[in-house]
Amino acid sequence: MARAIYPGTFDPVTNGHVDIVERASHTVDHLTVGVVKDSLKRTMFNVDERIIMFADAVAHLANVEVKPYSGLTINAAREFGATMIVRGLRITSDFEYESEMALMNRRMAEDIETICLFSALEYQILSSSRVKEVAAFGADVSDLVPPNVWKPLVERLAKQKT
Repeated sequence: MARAIYPGTFDPVTNGHVDIVERASHTVDHLTVGVVKDSLKRTMFNVDERIIMFADAVAHLANVEVKPYSGLTINAAREFGATMIVRGLRITSDFEYESEMALMNRRMAEDIETICLFSALEYQILSSSRVKEVAAFGADVSDLVPPNVWKPLVERLAKQKT
């Protein structure tokens, strides 16, 4: 049984993330979306909020679950029984970063492969950081995030302004 982990901060989950999960779910028997608890990034949403938002966005996929994890992705992969790490590639700079991560992961765990999926064309420039940035300036990002994410995002941004 092929099992994989799709790790990330997902703050917040975007339609690009959902696209990668949907596509990856067709290539493995089971996919765990691993939501990083202790990210070095400053997050807008806590880990429980991010898990709920992602789980709601992929509830239509029977072979996908969303779980938190801490520490190295390699260790989480082992904990979840995954032999593959799924990553999404957008623009050229992603390739450099993901190559470095894949090579380091390979050094630590030769038995766990990294599989990269190219983002769909409409998501090539989409990132959680960019979504938060433009939404903070009042731009409508409702078409960039799942429907269940848009309202909490706008509410959190409004709360931060006060």
